[in-house]
Amino acid sequence: MKKTMTKNRPTARKSANSVPPAIEINRRREWRLDLPLTAEIEGKLPHGKRFREATKLENISSGGAYFCMDSGVVVGSKLNLIIELPRQLTEGKKMRMRLGGITVRLEKPNKKAKKQGVAVHFSKDFMVIPGTKKK
Repeated sequence: MKKTMTKNRPTARKSANSVPPAIEINRRREWRLDLPLTAEIEGKLPHGKRFREATKLENISSGGAYFCMDSGVVVGSKLNLIIELPRQLTEGKKMRMRLGGITVRLEKPNKKAKKQGVAVHFSKDFMVIPGTKKK
């Protein structure tokens, strides 16, 4: 690290290579929370067939979410996520949040589970809905 003098005080000048290798640079605009929330994903496949699949979110932020699924969507697919909200946030009531979004990134399928990683960017519209009893 080079030192320079400013107003008779030494200051450190950082170079682009001065970031320690153990620190990961995060280019995202929002903090991602590792919350394994239960969700249902619904949308259309590239050939037009509608699908609905249960999954768990791996992480979520105010702008998007990441999860794994089998359905075979493509980048640009419009999806709806119906997320079960934790009861600690809803005064013990069963509530869900419905969010729309677009697939912005796909990752290769996991060899064990054969599920594809999907990153979705949320649209601005969302709706909180009461949970329904399963039949």
